[in-house]
Amino acid sequence: MKVHALRLAIVLGLALGLWHAAWAGLVAVGLAQPLIAWIFRLHFLSQPFQVQPFDVTTAATLVGVTAGVGFLAGLVIGLVWNTVYAGKSPPRA
Repeated sequence: MKVHALRLAIVLGLALGLWHAAWAGLVAVGLAQPLIAWIFRLHFLSQPFQVQPFDVTTAATLVGVTAGVGFLAGLVIGLVWNTVYAGKSPPRA
């Protein structure tokens, strides 16, 4: 089965970008530190990290870089998938 590599790249880029945009939003409204502390407590871990104050430039960089990495990863995965599985048809039942 072939995948549309560009479509996979867009979906993965959007997913990673939006996930990190949500994190930046949590930092902006002051909910990131309590959330990360809660997640560490759920895993029986002490909290070694301190969330820094919100900065719009840092947030935009975070979202842009992760969306770009997601896009490139999706593109590579799609192209490799199509190369490996090119011409192979799914098994018949």
